[in-house]
Amino acid sequence: MDIVTQVVLPLALAFMMFSMGLALVLDDFRRVVLRPKAFVIGALCQMLFLPLIALAVVLGWQAAFGLDPVLAVGFLILAACPGGVTSNLLTHLAKGDTALSISLTATISLASVITLPFIVNFGIDLFLGREAAHLPLGETVAGIFAITTIPVLLGMALRRWASTTALRLEPAARVLATALFVLIVIGAVAAEWDLVRRSFGDVGAAVLTLNLATMALGWTVARAARLDRRAGIAISLETGLQNGTLAIFVAATLLGNEAMIVPAGIYSLVMFFTAGAFVAALIRRPVVAEA
Repeated sequence: MDIVTQVVLPLALAFMMFSMGLALVLDDFRRVVLRPKAFVIGALCQMLFLPLIALAVVLGWQAAFGLDPVLAVGFLILAACPGGVTSNLLTHLAKGDTALSISLTATISLASVITLPFIVNFGIDLFLGREAAHLPLGETVAGIFAITTIPVLLGMALRRWASTTALRLEPAARVLATALFVLIVIGAVAAEWDLVRRSFGDVGAAVLTLNLATMALGWTVARAARLDRRAGIAISLETGLQNGTLAIFVAATLLGNEAMIVPAGIYSLVMFFTAGAFVAALIRRPVVAEA
């Protein structure tokens, strides 16, 4: 049993979710009720439009370039994952609606316990066939619940009942969680370097297309719905930045197929450059008051 995929990766992911919980309070979930329009639009972009765009990109690349079916499943694993701490941090840096970003990340992370296995198994059926190994629903729900939902709830409990300690720990925990994310992505890419190198010509272009399309979708839909600029920033980053660590965990640990991590690994590297450019452009652009 690989100690990295079976022990180190789940523990790192649990810590990342715990660090998210340290920044959450119940008011973050109440905003879902207080601002339903922004939340519903963000949730639709991430939970419905993102997987559909990923499916369209994968089918297009498969028809044009013969994309490996295993890598195609890897794309849908990535698309099934919620946003992560990176989207919250970049939303804050871009002067977006950080509260909305956190609400979306937290709520969709909880919902992904149910939605992720269905999307992934649909992808396996479509690209690999019913005879291929699938995610066992009960074990997958329990596993994702244990390493995502429980740590978030523990972090929230610490914030609620020992707020001074939580506030003192949260900045360092966020930095460590970001560092763990980067290390996991680099390690995953390095472990599958030969496959990454061989597949980069096709997968890299598809990854970039998916990332740019989803970020543009989030921004366009938010603005078309007359949401303010700050909400548009949050929804764009939430839709375009996925929890690559969770995708790697599902592929390598739950499915035991390390080749499926390639799209998530490349995506996690690419999104730093695209999102960084997006944030830099927003920071340089003067904010105009909106009615």
